Amino acid sequence: MKKFPLLLILVTLVCAYGHAQDDQLRLISSSHSRLNASTGNIMNYRPVYEHQGSTLSADSGYIYNDELGRQFFDAFGKVIITQPNGTVIYADKLHYTAETQLATLTNNVRMVDDDAVLTTNFLTYNMKNSIGTYTGGGRIVNATDTITSQNAYYFDNTKDAYFRHDVVVRTPNVNIFTDTMRYNSASKMTYFYGPTNIKGHDGENLYTERGQYNTQTEQAWFDSNNLYTEGSRFLRGDSLYYDGKSGNGRAVDHVLFIDTADQFFAYGGIGIYQRENESITMTKNPLVITVTRNDPSPPDSTVAVPGDSLAVDSLTRLPSQPDSLRQDSVARDTLLSERPAVDSLYLTADTLFSQLIPLKAYIPLQFNLDREGGDLVVVDDERQDFTVDSLGNTDFIDDTGFIDGTDSLGADSLQVLPDSLGLPPAAPSEQRADTSRSAPQITDTLTNRPDSLNADTTAKTAEALLETHRRRVEAVAAPPKDRSQLEQLAADSTLRAQAIIPVGGEADSLMADAVAASTRGITDTLAKDSLASDTSKTRIVKAYYNVRLYKSDLQAVADSLYYGYPDSMMRFFGHPMIWAQGSQLTSDTIYMQIRNEKLDNMLMVRNAFLVNTQLDSSRFNQIKGRRITGFFANNALERLFVDGNAESIYYNVDEEKQVFTDMYHNRSSRIKILVDSNEITHFIPISGVDGKVYPLRLIPQEAEILDGFVWKPGDRPTSKADLLIRRRTREGESAITDEPDEAGIPDAAPAEAPPTEQPATAPPETPEPSPDDDGS
Repeated sequence: MKKFPLLLILVTLVCAYGHAQDDQLRLISSSHSRLNASTGNIMNYRPVYEHQGSTLSADSGYIYNDELGRQFFDAFGKVIITQPNGTVIYADKLHYTAETQLATLTNNVRMVDDDAVLTTNFLTYNMKNSIGTYTGGGRIVNATDTITSQNAYYFDNTKDAYFRHDVVVRTPNVNIFTDTMRYNSASKMTYFYGPTNIKGHDGENLYTERGQYNTQTEQAWFDSNNLYTEGSRFLRGDSLYYDGKSGNGRAVDHVLFIDTADQFFAYGGIGIYQRENESITMTKNPLVITVTRNDPSPPDSTVAVPGDSLAVDSLTRLPSQPDSLRQDSVARDTLLSERPAVDSLYLTADTLFSQLIPLKAYIPLQFNLDREGGDLVVVDDERQDFTVDSLGNTDFIDDTGFIDGTDSLGADSLQVLPDSLGLPPAAPSEQRADTSRSAPQITDTLTNRPDSLNADTTAKTAEALLETHRRRVEAVAAPPKDRSQLEQLAADSTLRAQAIIPVGGEADSLMADAVAASTRGITDTLAKDSLASDTSKTRIVKAYYNVRLYKSDLQAVADSLYYGYPDSMMRFFGHPMIWAQGSQLTSDTIYMQIRNEKLDNMLMVRNAFLVNTQLDSSRFNQIKGRRITGFFANNALERLFVDGNAESIYYNVDEEKQVFTDMYHNRSSRIKILVDSNEITHFIPISGVDGKVYPLRLIPQEAEILDGFVWKPGDRPTSKADLLIRRRTREGESAITDEPDEAGIPDAAPAEAPPTEQPATAPPETPEPSPDDDGS
């Protein structure tokens, strides 16, 4: 080895130690040095350099300048960079530019702070502003989460990281797949800026194209093309709020809920979902759609929508749904009129509640109604009850309309609404969370620069700097041994290659498939052996306040309603009214059953009353009794049986002159009525007939109206749009009307904030079947 004068070496070392310019590295210590004769660079072994408060060390390294005088440092083997904030970076190789404080680290790169660890094989890190970048694949790991991506930009000062291309997040409870994301390792807050899937380990999935999610609290907020799916259930809304720990969620504006297993459609301005009891509560003009069919044969599976309901392709236009209530639905209804086999039943109220309950807990109503009328009902004038034979397995129906006098509704789960979701009271702002943290308690002695002319001071300062470097390194975990990091990065690369990253439009496709699946034929009557399973569940629906129902040939209003899927029985409570075949029907309680997706039968209990008019509304045909039993054929009312002190008033009409001729007042045990094409074709009193005919001019005024007469055609819903914008009126009230928005639905709460009010609870005086007891 060629030897150089000792003075030259000493001068070089002094210059390296004592350079006073801020853009120059200072050598604090090294084990030994060697001069490269060909390059003129001095290679230091196990050197420790200081620069701008940071330390840089390696197995070996040397400093050199370019033709502009800029200083560079190349280091090899066990590279360690420490910063005053406590961040430590490891690598196998380093290229450092002193002027810009830009470090380029290669192979087994590992950046560690007290919140997260970033690993990659190629990292550029700006030590001046603490920004790191990798573009060849890498990961960030903290105590709970692992994030891998192709590209990333890490801001050490704020603990923010931006990820691009094939981003996969793994947490203890969910996995996240997206293409563009921001993550704060201090607050554990994740921000999404493109199509994203958040998949739970139990099969649930949240899809969004913009929003944020806290991986620690599992609370989320989404506001662009959102969809939550769990098994056969789909929940969509302009804004979604979700608490992953409780499983509760809130959807706001243009909310759509579908359960394909039950053929259940529900819309509304606000939807609240509870995973624990598998319930959905809809408010702000909610709407439930039930498919009915008119043809005797099963529907073609290619027919994906009800005739006057939502078109499958219309779902791609959400969130402006449901567009079936807009005026242009008339044109679509006309086009679909060629498929009259499919019809829809629309139900709304102030609050709609649906829940899955154990099937074995539901006791279906079995009235054993006979389409030929069955045995005559034996009625005691002093008692308003029915015999066992008349209602099957029933002792009596009490004043509430419930079987066996059981008011099984009481207070239910709506009394405790999911207002404890823990969700934010308003849409979270984009302000960054406080990322302040407690850095390792390290005395920063690098701010006092040594006097290079004072040997004692220099020695003491160098010793302090080395101690600071050692403490910074010890403050973080030791780097991985062997090839574990390389293996992890390779596994991450494979994971990214296999991950299915959403590209947009998935929500529209899934909802279209859900609608198509929900309109296929199902058996909605109770299977004989279905109670054998302890895990089987069934759906119930409850509606509170201002219940309105619309079907093309049947409409109804009531105070409250209960519907059970096993027996497909609707129960109307609280002054219910039904309009069918030109007639108005009222009673204390009304039961209506659907079988095989068709209206099948109807039972009106206590104070049953039927009114219709002919020619004009000045004369009313009236029928009253203890109960009225009705039967449908092909969804149209076909026959009625009026039982229990049946009484009627019927006006005869001269068909040629179209004038009334006389009135027939009848009393009997039963009246049988046959209906065809909206017309009463047969009026047959049965048993104990006592009748009288009044010529029109001799009808006493008091004989024109039967006791209990009610006539309210103004309460009758006239269309799907009218169903939502107008409510029934009570005595002394004026009509209540809501103005629909451009989609045909009244304005809902703004998308920026969840609702401050809670949905209405069940009225104490309104009975309702309890899902925890039985379905009766």
